[in-house]
Amino acid sequence: MSDQPHPNTNTNAESTEGRNDVAMPAFDDSRVTAAYANFCRVTGTPEEMIIDFGLNPQPIGMPTTPIVVSDRIVVNFFTAKRMLFALQATIQRHEQAFGVLEVDVQKRVKQ
Repeated sequence: MSDQPHPNTNTNAESTEGRNDVAMPAFDDSRVTAAYANFCRVTGTPEEMIIDFGLNPQPIGMPTTPIVVSDRIVVNFFTAKRMLFALQATIQRHEQAFGVLEVDVQKRVKQ
């Protein structure tokens, strides 16, 4: 693997050029991995939040096979709260563009 930054890596010069906002830190996403999940489980301790992600092969009804948890993120509650705000803002923009997301599967299923 190369020590060169990934082409999508931000630099301070790129993030502030032509703008009057606060400088952003540089990000190196050359080692990032992507995974798909349609299931998450949130647990925690008094100091940390644990978020497990997995694939539920049977999203409607009670699964008859175990849900395989494949990824886990552990964050402190300060980071979790910042993540909450970022997720809320992103979902709000999505719903403004595409309509309200119905999270109740039974309401989305056509009968």
